[in-house]
Amino acid sequence: MDGQRSDSIPTNLRLLLVLEEVARAGEPVTPTAVNEALGLPKPTIHRLFSTLVEEGFLQRDIGGRAYLPGPRMRTLAGGVLSSSRIRTSRQAILTRLSNEIGETCNIALPDGDSMVYLERVETEWPLRIQLPTGTRVPYYCTASGKLYLSTMEPRQLDIYLSATILERRAPGTYTDRAELEAAIDRTRERGYGTDRGEFMPDMIAVAVPITDGNDRLLATLSFHAPTQRIDLQRALTFLPQLKTAAAELSALLANGT
Repeated sequence: MDGQRSDSIPTNLRLLLVLEEVARAGEPVTPTAVNEALGLPKPTIHRLFSTLVEEGFLQRDIGGRAYLPGPRMRTLAGGVLSSSRIRTSRQAILTRLSNEIGETCNIALPDGDSMVYLERVETEWPLRIQLPTGTRVPYYCTASGKLYLSTMEPRQLDIYLSATILERRAPGTYTDRAELEAAIDRTRERGYGTDRGEFMPDMIAVAVPITDGNDRLLATLSFHAPTQRIDLQRALTFLPQLKTAAAELSALLANGT
């Protein structure tokens, strides 16, 4: 938005425009950077940020100068993704994918220090892994989580890794930071995430990104399966189907229908 139009921005629209600019940035952003688009008086932009922090829509980044989406803004985003029309189409895509692969498929959102399962379609196999909608799983030991970490700016990734205890969840869990960073680098290069028994014993998973209009990761699409039925090498043969479905989901979110 042209800063010269700041005087014409209605007062009741300013908070929404601040949230829009924070979301567009896709990384922690300062009030000054946001105001380059809005052109509001300096006291006004700081007052708006203060209000949004107090109400839980924004939160301070570690270091205190920049801000990122807070819990209420993340809940709002999840609610938009769960709207009835979008959910019906999304469920159809997930169901088709699950039938093609023969395993449980999931959509997950990054939230705080975890990925949260937003949607899933269960396999019909009696042997299945129970991770219901709403389950929170760590970034560092899951396919979707490592994929999300691979999209972080280096400074943000360093902060996360410095603050996170790499607790062993399964035999394959990366508990050494250097090894985890190498795995994240490989994920970034490949453009997809894998779990080779890192979160749960005898489970593999593959995840691909669902992106927004600026090609940034908004959510992840994945499937997981017990190793008794499928190994990681075979799981990777389903990448074309995963990527096709993820592209359809990205377009669905972009069109809002």
